[in-house]
Amino acid sequence: MTRKNGKHHSSLVTRDSSLEEQRTTDNGERTLSLGMSHVTKEMKRLMGKALHSRDMIQDGDHVMVAVSGGKDSISLLWLLRERLARVPIQYRLTAVHVDPGFGAHSADRMQDFFSHHGFQNQVIKGDFGPLAHGPENRENPCFLCSRIRRKVLFETARDLGCNKIAFGHHKDDMIETFFLNIFYGASVSTMKPVQEFFTGKLFIIRPFFMIDSDLIRRYFRSMGWQEFDLGCPTAGSSKREEIKTILNQLYRGNRKIKGNIFHALQNVKAEYLL
Repeated sequence: MTRKNGKHHSSLVTRDSSLEEQRTTDNGERTLSLGMSHVTKEMKRLMGKALHSRDMIQDGDHVMVAVSGGKDSISLLWLLRERLARVPIQYRLTAVHVDPGFGAHSADRMQDFFSHHGFQNQVIKGDFGPLAHGPENRENPCFLCSRIRRKVLFETARDLGCNKIAFGHHKDDMIETFFLNIFYGASVSTMKPVQEFFTGKLFIIRPFFMIDSDLIRRYFRSMGWQEFDLGCPTAGSSKREEIKTILNQLYRGNRKIKGNIFHALQNVKAEYLL
């Protein structure tokens, strides 16, 4: 009798542990869900703040979204379309991907992504990537590759009748570009949130300029997407990566440093420069 009660008691304990484990799992999933919900809300809030603060998109605009296939540009494309349902203006979006020609076949994979999700798009297959990374241009292949890609995007925007090109550059990009220009360009400058070209016929906009890269990464992961590899042979070994490593070391020592640098870019005292 005692043994039966013991077995029965053990069985109850096992069931209770199972229920407790289930509750813990459910609470964990609920917490994760709430966390992801916060990430999405914060992404929308900061992008909206950036768009409004610089008046980036007006009613009737035709916005080309330059989609490289990375987390930043895919997230931007998605959120700009999602925003259309919440704002009192209308604008057109066209996703454009330029395959640099490294043999990774990103053009075909991006075409599938755009079509599957119903985005108006244009995919361009190029061959400038290997040329920019040729033996005669070993010192700075990224600069030339980026410059040719931008020329292609400008020409495509003209052909499509787009008056805005949206890039997925974020807060970290702004800061890193500032130091890149100091160290390797001998200039005190960075990317602008809104930049005018051709006497106002075309504008570059950067709706993510207020957003940390880590927040975009968390949002991208929560959506279950994967980045599209372009096959670049110097990915992860560029001058920008070197700057990023240095800055991350500083950030780990003091959380305020990134914010201070970002605010400093908007608080330039020209009278104290040479």
